[in-house]
Amino acid sequence: MKRGFDKNPLSVFFQVKKKHVMSKDGHAHETERNQELIQDITDKQAARPALYPPEESFARVKELTGQTFICCAPASVWFTKQYPEEYWSKLISKVPHQYKVYLMGGPADHMLCERIGKASQNPNAINLCGQLSFLDSAALMSQAAMNYVNDSAPMHFASAVNAPVTAIYCSTVTQFGFGPLSDKRYIVEIEKPLYCRPCGLHGYKSCPQTHFKCARDIPHNRLIEILNEC
Repeated sequence: MKRGFDKNPLSVFFQVKKKHVMSKDGHAHETERNQELIQDITDKQAARPALYPPEESFARVKELTGQTFICCAPASVWFTKQYPEEYWSKLISKVPHQYKVYLMGGPADHMLCERIGKASQNPNAINLCGQLSFLDSAALMSQAAMNYVNDSAPMHFASAVNAPVTAIYCSTVTQFGFGPLSDKRYIVEIEKPLYCRPCGLHGYKSCPQTHFKCARDIPHNRLIEILNEC
């Protein structure tokens, strides 16, 4: 039996079709929307996405886990989803020195993380961009005291290994249904309504209004407060 959402261009061939309802005022998570497609043969309880890093991945990151650490994933494909570089540096500069700080991303993110680490002047900041595989990264994040991420792929990595996560939302909102699912999760975002937020589902290469207040007016101190609460 073919199942899917009615907005799919091939939905005419589906025997089971559901509406894919998404709005900035919605409350359903994407996992719940997907569960609706099969609830007649299972139940209404949406399963959390799961990753299973192999033992080899845990072995490869073992030498990084000897000291309490946090992970930071500063990059995003979309500019308006990315917490500004200078604020990442300020966050890392405030991390207590008993923590190692691992900057994570792909090879293309190396220079960004190099600048962030140097500007932070935190001697415990280590740039791991391009050094870990997808599953190695998930294995490392699963053991972190906290993972700081944008609304981007590393947030979903954290959810899939139930790792503690603090997600920083700039132009997007959790009401779209793609927020973190970890047991220990925090959302940090602007605390007042902003007329232009959200400006889109996926973000933009630049702020359409040029001011980028959704990122610059975030309560920045909240990020380090969360770490101190852990």
